[in-house]
Formats: sequence, C-alpha cells, structure tokens
Amino acid sequence: MSNCLFCKIINKEIPSEILYEDDRVIAFKDVNPQAPVHILVIPKEHIESANDVDEGNSDVIGHIFAVINRLVKELGIDKDGYRIVNNCGEFGGQTVSHIHFHILGGRQLLWPPG
Repeated sequence: MSNCLFCKIINKEIPSEILYEDDRVIAFKDVNPQAPVHILVIPKEHIESANDVDEGNSDVIGHIFAVINRLVKELGIDKDGYRIVNNCGEFGGQTVSHIHFHILGGRQLLWPPG
C-alpha cells in the first residue's frame, strides 16, 4: 500500500533502526518507545489487522513469533520477561493499519495496561 507507514519502512522509503530482516518479516525499534526495549515486528506482506489473518496468510504470524523468540534472547530480556502486544482496530489502540507486534521489556510492566 502506497500510503502505509510500515510499507514505506519495508521499502526503505522511511529510515528505521532495523534489528532483524528476512524475506517475510522486519523488526525495528519503535520511534516512541514505551519501555527500555520496544521493538516492532511486522510482516512484509500488507495485512491490515488481526481481523485480516486467514488460512492464506496465517503462517507468517507463526514466523513472527519465532522471530520474536530469537530477538528477546538476543536483547537479553527473555529471562526477566517481556510483553508482546498486538492492537486491533481503533478501540484496541491500533494506530497503523498494518498488523504489527510490539515487544516491550527491560523494566517491570504493569497490569492492566490501560
């Protein structure tokens, strides 16, 4: 999608601090971090939200979680703990219409989140 912020990051039209990339996903630091570690992991295929995950594209979600597992170990937050967040829709707090998963860690996270 030509006006999607995350598609522009994928296409290198907008710079970002990329921590991981393969042919299916990209992971980069959030520009407005809410924790000492705040990474976004997104599929390169444009999927608007969790509502749009189906049998044809659900395999990339499993791949995203495998990448998250790798990243939390590399970042050293796997032992103390971290949070994975996916916001869906306006009331769920989704601000970019491209499915993405936040990895938050490096401090004690509170519950409920908000």
